Amino acid sequence: MNFLLTLLQVIQILAAVGMIGLILMQHGKGADAGAAFGGGGGGSASLFGASGGANFLSRSTAVLAAVFLACTLGLAYFGNLRTAPAAGGSVLEGVAVPPAAQQIPGAADAPASAVPAVPAGTGAAQIPGQ
Repeated sequence: MNFLLTLLQVIQILAAVGMIGLILMQHGKGADAGAAFGGGGGGSASLFGASGGANFLSRSTAVLAAVFLACTLGLAYFGNLRTAPAAGGSVLEGVAVPPAAQQIPGAADAPASAVPAVPAGTGAAQIPGQ
C-alpha cells in the first residue's frame, strides 16, 4: 500500500511540474494580435507548424491535468482507508496509565485537614500587603 501511495505522489508531482512548464510555454491571446502586425518572432511556427503549437501544448496540458486529477483522487481514496477498530469501544481503552498518575493507596481516606500547610518564606507565592 505504501508503494502505491508513493508512486501516486511521484506521478502527481511530475504531472504538476509538467503542467507548470507547458502553461508557461503557451502564448496568451494577446500574443496572436502582436504577431499579426509583424511584432512576433514566429519561433513556434517553425517547430509545431502554423497553429500546431497551440493545439499540441493545450492538448498536452489537458492530458497532464487529467493525470493530476486522477492521482489526486487516488491519493484521497487510498489515504483515507483505515482499518476498523478491533473490538471497538472507546479510543482511550488502549491508553496505558503512567505510574505517576495512578492513585496513591490511602490518599483518598485522608481528611482535608491532614494536608500540610506551606510555611511562609519557602518559595510559595506571597501577596504583598498581607
